[in-house]
Amino acid sequence: MNYDTIVVGGGHAGCEASLASSRLGKKTLLVTGNIKNIADMPCNPSIGGPAKGIVVREIDALGGEMARNTDKSFLQMKMLNTKKGPAVRALRAQADKITYRKEMLKTLENQENLTILEGMVEDLIVKDKKVLGVILNDGTKINSKTVILTTGTYLKGAVLYGSTKFSSGPHDEKPSLHLSDKLRDLGFTIKRLKTGTPPRIEKSSIDFSKTSLEPGDDVCHNFSISNKVEYDPDKQIPCHLIYTTKETHQIIKENLNKSSMYGGYVEGVGPRYCPSIEDKIVRFADKERHQLFLEPESIYYDDIYIQGFSTSMPHDVQEKMVHSLPGLENAIINKYAYAIEYDAIDSLQLKPSLETKVIENLFTAGQINGTSGYEEAAGQGLIAGINSSLKIDGKDPLILKRNEAYIGVLIDDLVVKGVIDPYRLLTSRAEYRLLLRHDNADIRLREYGHKIGLISDLEYSKFQKKLADIKELEEELKNNKITPKKEINEYLKSLNSAELLDSITLYNLVKRPEISINDVMKFLDKDYEDDVKEQVEISIKYEGYIKKANSEAEKMLEYENIKIPENIDYDKVINLASEARQKLSEVRPISVGQAMRISGVNPSDITMIMMYLRKGSANE
Repeated sequence: MNYDTIVVGGGHAGCEASLASSRLGKKTLLVTGNIKNIADMPCNPSIGGPAKGIVVREIDALGGEMARNTDKSFLQMKMLNTKKGPAVRALRAQADKITYRKEMLKTLENQENLTILEGMVEDLIVKDKKVLGVILNDGTKINSKTVILTTGTYLKGAVLYGSTKFSSGPHDEKPSLHLSDKLRDLGFTIKRLKTGTPPRIEKSSIDFSKTSLEPGDDVCHNFSISNKVEYDPDKQIPCHLIYTTKETHQIIKENLNKSSMYGGYVEGVGPRYCPSIEDKIVRFADKERHQLFLEPESIYYDDIYIQGFSTSMPHDVQEKMVHSLPGLENAIINKYAYAIEYDAIDSLQLKPSLETKVIENLFTAGQINGTSGYEEAAGQGLIAGINSSLKIDGKDPLILKRNEAYIGVLIDDLVVKGVIDPYRLLTSRAEYRLLLRHDNADIRLREYGHKIGLISDLEYSKFQKKLADIKELEEELKNNKITPKKEINEYLKSLNSAELLDSITLYNLVKRPEISINDVMKFLDKDYEDDVKEQVEISIKYEGYIKKANSEAEKMLEYENIKIPENIDYDKVINLASEARQKLSEVRPISVGQAMRISGVNPSDITMIMMYLRKGSANE
């Protein structure tokens, strides 16, 4: 059997990688341990949220599948941070775990050039530091030009609760027991990481009268830019909010030594930004309570997910903890919480294309790279699928810059800064977050998607029409003025806006905080689509800030464009600090801009590198 690309693992990274590769005309094989669990959500039943929701939009803009699949399977949609600026607004969906999985599998099965094989990869075929295929646990060899590893938490996966620890992947499935050892033998540095999940509660056993209702928004939202779905907002399934109690905290404190983490049974490093409830109680001892969300998992079964209540306590302690929560005094636990450990590679051994530095034509994506979250995995999977295809075609890889995409921020952080604990995207990680908004993902990335071949000519023509409409509306607002007539001032007064003393362009009128773009559309002869008006309004109201961010990004791009040769010998760069020399040799940045972001590399070290590069150019 011969393929262009073999994708190992059917999680969110594997799905995007497989679809991207096959849609780009590559004969692709997806190998997964259990076809029924393709695109599974073993932890939280949601897609999106701060930063993550923007990643989903970016995946869609590039031609990926996660946004479209979420729009097919959501239970509730909510735009977060609407009272804040556009830089931090993000869409979040409660996804139906069953429907999401079924719809993604249907998409994969109907995809041309893609074959799905149920099996377990336990070794790679490697010759002269180049991957040539995979070996299954039954000894079957399958050849390919590239391999993408998206193994999730299955590399030597181990489930823990209390003092109990046993080898397992999610859902009591068999983990991959040997692949990470093979990767270590090939020269990869292997890390041990940990994540966890909370208990699932029988819905009928919850007293919802003691909870606060958290409904979806009363307007329609879509993750996908292309395939907009209309739905009845009133038929969304609500979530509910509760808080931990003093009794909850006391139970945890009294039994802390029984948890896997604090009892010394955990080897892996857990997530800093999504800690277990016992970790929250210890780290934030001054907080009297922590908020928890009761989230539905599917319309097909009754499990309620307690968001924020991840734990590795033994089952008897979990019972006490759950019953101490308001509304859950008589709750029935359908599935107990657990922690899971797994192996990952050192992400500093990756190129920005997500091809490994150790083995040529081997790409990795998702939790094997030290990240957490479905969205981060899917974004990496899409880029790995694109770049493996471009590598086969002998083309340059797609490397998104930090001012172009959160996906670019994510991958740059991985390959430049590395990972100590499971990496989670946050808006604070993006220095150009005003440029990386939910609303403009297509404007930033649609061109790339079309150029690569994942965005059709029809979709691209719609995008071009949108750009033309944005430009036209901006010109209309600049060219149309209103004067201080009585009826106009009365209208402005009704909007709690100051009266006019002189004529003003509609463009400048929209700059007033209390005036929306819809307020001025009555003065124009033509209306526009909501997304066009949104773009123009944001660009007007935040014009100064956006110009400043673009200016800062352009300055940084000057350094990004100064390339560092792959074979540079940092021992020959004089006056480098020893830490900088070691870090630069380890990371091997591709540009001066990337070198500037490496921890331990100081401005004086950058000066020495620049001098060395100029000297090298002069000698050519």
